[in-house]
Amino acid sequence: MRHLRALCAIADTGSLRKAARQLGMTQPSLTTQLRRIENTIGGRLFSREVTGSRPTPLGRSVLCRARPIVAEMNALLSEVRLEAGQTADARLRIGSTGSRAVVGWLRRLRDRYPDADTTIHIDVSANALLQMVAANQLDVAFVHEVEGAPLRVPEGVERRVLVEREPQFVALAETHPAAARPAVRLADLAADQWMVDPSVDGEGPGLRRVLAAAGLNPRVVYGDYLTAADLVASGEVVTPCQPTARSRQGVAVRPLHGDPLTVRLFLASRAVPAARTGAAGPDLDMALPARTGAAGSAPDTALPTEADTGTEAAGPGPDTAPGAPLDVDALFGDLADAYFEIAWASPAYRQWLVRNESPLLRSHEPLTRDALDVLDLAGPAEVS
Repeated sequence: MRHLRALCAIADTGSLRKAARQLGMTQPSLTTQLRRIENTIGGRLFSREVTGSRPTPLGRSVLCRARPIVAEMNALLSEVRLEAGQTADARLRIGSTGSRAVVGWLRRLRDRYPDADTTIHIDVSANALLQMVAANQLDVAFVHEVEGAPLRVPEGVERRVLVEREPQFVALAETHPAAARPAVRLADLAADQWMVDPSVDGEGPGLRRVLAAAGLNPRVVYGDYLTAADLVASGEVVTPCQPTARSRQGVAVRPLHGDPLTVRLFLASRAVPAARTGAAGPDLDMALPARTGAAGSAPDTALPTEADTGTEAAGPGPDTAPGAPLDVDALFGDLADAYFEIAWASPAYRQWLVRNESPLLRSHEPLTRDALDVLDLAGPAEVS
């Protein structure tokens, strides 16, 4: 079953790296496992191309048999767990493309749902997370959408917008001449080599669009953001980064003049049918709500258990019960609080928020120095 799940993951993601992340293993381990499977079967199951891994004719034949087996095994496990009474505890499955706010969000969710088994799935691909929400493999996902490169939001998935237009900053070497400026112009980086992660949906096209609009054509290379710090510190590359990114030794994080690179942050969840909620439909974009109450306050509705579900889940984990829908508004409020906590702790982003009168400030009270010290977020810069 492990081998069959691996083959399905590679086919679904189209990438050994993405499949490895989805399966919770390293890419070399998955590559070795795939080689063993192919040796056992006696033929290649995937062709390695520049755009990713595609099933060969033999691979498609194997996948046609593998998918029903995996689905039947998922159904068998769900039924057995239900009979054995192992699904009495609720489970909350959240996903994210990666943000420093996830830690604070998880802390608040565990306070809100102390008896729930809360899990987090991190994937740099926002489109992959949206598909997992649509397939009921995740309850909610916190993702970002690059301006000019819309995500493929599946039917039946609704969005609650956290930040409509957030600037992307730039990470460059501390020794770079532009690092001495409070804001960096794209022209200051015309001679630099940019690096983007091809696994991040829309990042490459979004950057190239912005550079072209500025009349620039620098070299753009591909790499992994997780290992980019050393390249940036050495002056080999510059990279786009989140405004909440923490500076590392040898690396400076600076805003870009005029905010040419922006993203939209939103929380995705399965839409509740309009007949039950009175909502207009699944494509409704929700605005940022007012600040929620204490992190430990009780939600309006209880988190459902697997035993409450009336439908079969597409993957591991429960569906939401018709009588007790997941309180996505409460999850969104906790996310908004956690995100503001991290944003306000970043000196450069804090200045941007104040200067641009961000909606985040209208719905939150600014954190004091003492509050940041308690959260271990204050850092060396002063808090206004």
